[in-house]
Amino acid sequence: MWLLDANMDVHLVAVLAEFGISSATAASRGWQALSNGDLVAAAEAAGFDSLLTRDQLFGESASRALKSFPKFAVVVVSLPQQPWQRYRDHFMAAWADLPIIPVPGA
Repeated sequence: MWLLDANMDVHLVAVLAEFGISSATAASRGWQALSNGDLVAAAEAAGFDSLLTRDQLFGESASRALKSFPKFAVVVVSLPQQPWQRYRDHFMAAWADLPIIPVPGA
């Protein structure tokens, strides 16, 4: 199951469901105020195996927690923020070119 960081559009939950991927948002879990390391720990404890974020420095700031959970993957999505429909179109096009396949510990 994938967790969407607070900086990801909540509409992606439905898009990921189209790909057969179960996901939830940090906000829906009440985790939007957690530090990156605490977010990794909470997500892993709740059964998530991957986190999608726009935060380019997420891995650096959560490095201690990530070392504790080597099977947990962080995927940095580098698409620019846009109104939802345009973002969805770009996300779908990017997925068609290269689907997200989380690699734990990478």
